[in-house]
Amino acid sequence: MKRFLYLSIAGLMIAACSSGGDEPEVKNSAPTTPGLTAPDDNKLCLNTSVVFEWKPATDVNNDVITYQLQVAKDNQFTQIVKTEDIQGLTKSIDLEKNTAYYWRVKSTDSKGLSSTYSSTFKFYTSGDAVINHLPFVPELVAPTQNEVLNTSTTTLKWNATDVDATDVLTYDIYFGTSANPTTKIKENSTSKSFDVTLESSKEYHWKIVVKDNKGGETTGQIWKFKTN
Repeated sequence: MKRFLYLSIAGLMIAACSSGGDEPEVKNSAPTTPGLTAPDDNKLCLNTSVVFEWKPATDVNNDVITYQLQVAKDNQFTQIVKTEDIQGLTKSIDLEKNTAYYWRVKSTDSKGLSSTYSSTFKFYTSGDAVINHLPFVPELVAPTQNEVLNTSTTTLKWNATDVDATDVLTYDIYFGTSANPTTKIKENSTSKSFDVTLESSKEYHWKIVVKDNKGGETTGQIWKFKTN
């Protein structure tokens, strides 16, 4: 009987010790996406030594956060001129004169998880005796890149801006099934949308050339979508 009692007590002690054992593992989460502060979107920077600033990200696990700043000459970031990993919330970078730049920031925690990139801001550096700045590269609105449509018509939509606020912008629209569309379906449009008729089971490609009223023009990238 005593032996049984001792074994029961020992079993209870083991159970008591093990019940407070392994803590549930806390899942690591990526930090939030930082918000951009300066330079403002569509800004004309008079100084080529540009100071970039952004808002802090947060991390639910209280991990240490670092930031990656990317600066490019196109809004798809295929022409990156600078990538910087930074502990703080600001970075000064020397850039070329009279050039359009695009920038974005993401955050990464100490365990290696990263946020998505922020929205992309764009600005222009001023040059010596520059009278006119070229429009920024057009931005896709709809249809989204590689979207599949179940319709016989759609509306092409885009956005475009110019750092010279008084410039009037017009658009040439190139559209077709060729990977490099050369058919101009509309010239000098003042609208940032255009309706097109589609055929089934086709892949369409299109681009926008944005022009200002001072002779400047910028050709956008080629966008594409499919129909079922």
